Amino acid sequence: MSRALVFFAGKSAMQAIRKDGLHPSMVGAMAGAAGGPKWLVLYGLDRFLFGQWFSGRSEPLPLVGSSIGSWRFTAASTADPVSALDRFREAYLEQSYSANPSPQEVTWESLRIFSRFVNDEDISAILSNPVFRLNCLAVRCRFLPLQSDNKPVQVAGLGLSAFFNMFSRASLAVFFQRTLFYHPAGRPWPVSINGFGYRPVSLDRDNLRQAVLASGSIPVVMSGVRDIPGAPPGVYRDGGLMDYHVNLPFSVDDGKIVLFPHYIDRVIPGWFDKKLPWRKPVAKWLDNVLMVAPSPEFVKSLPFSRIPERGDFAFFQGRDSDRIRFWDDVAKRSLELACEFESVTTSGKIAELVTQFP
Repeated sequence: MSRALVFFAGKSAMQAIRKDGLHPSMVGAMAGAAGGPKWLVLYGLDRFLFGQWFSGRSEPLPLVGSSIGSWRFTAASTADPVSALDRFREAYLEQSYSANPSPQEVTWESLRIFSRFVNDEDISAILSNPVFRLNCLAVRCRFLPLQSDNKPVQVAGLGLSAFFNMFSRASLAVFFQRTLFYHPAGRPWPVSINGFGYRPVSLDRDNLRQAVLASGSIPVVMSGVRDIPGAPPGVYRDGGLMDYHVNLPFSVDDGKIVLFPHYIDRVIPGWFDKKLPWRKPVAKWLDNVLMVAPSPEFVKSLPFSRIPERGDFAFFQGRDSDRIRFWDDVAKRSLELACEFESVTTSGKIAELVTQFP
């Protein structure tokens, strides 16, 4: 029988799951990747995890997201995560642009989407949430051309960043400073410092909107977010530039795992690594990670045999209703992933299905 989900785990996570199965109390942190519209295939799973699976939990759960992962986790951290995820999905589906939108237009539309599922009351709930602790990854641009919203200048800066990244991912530290906007209830402890390091900034009422917006501010496509309150002065852009699939050294208690609902069955470290087949994730940082993703068979069964992507705006140009129908169909089908996750965790069958990261 074909499966809707695949489960990949690091050595420690796999041993724990094969011994005890998978239970909510085993999860010490969650990771959320960048990827724009790809998140719609995870909508049903998010809805189940935050609406049911973690219900009754009292232990804090750090949620560490980059780009659209931050947006998903922002919805999940409200007082009513299911309702917020539903509003997020609806607003996200309905986004619409002119034939050649400016970065300012895309930014304003993004703010409209955000306002549909997060209001002032929701921000208070997010900052005081005793369980779901939002952490957003963004980057502060260190290289002068990357601070510019002039398209040719910014493209030149990105091209130089991509060139040096081909030889060494560590070179990105010259161009960007990783910034972790962390939940105010605690220190930014879910992620250890690695080669890039990071600048911790506490989330508050004055900076949460801008931090989440910055985390998903796609270069060239959107305006950079300038001078976020509480953070070092500068221009902030998409966290996926450094942390596309959040391959980080999470520090969780012994016996705990990092749950990573993902839209594909592989991990790509940074945005510039998408077309670099030799660039692999750091294996030791996957040791305590469980990645849950739609199976290739499930993806083939979707309309167009694929999940949504940002290129759909061009593919369906002038046919917004067709794009919305496609995206909505995938979001509805994503509920099947939630059903399978519930089934294999309740039955304990996940212990047979989980395999080690290749």
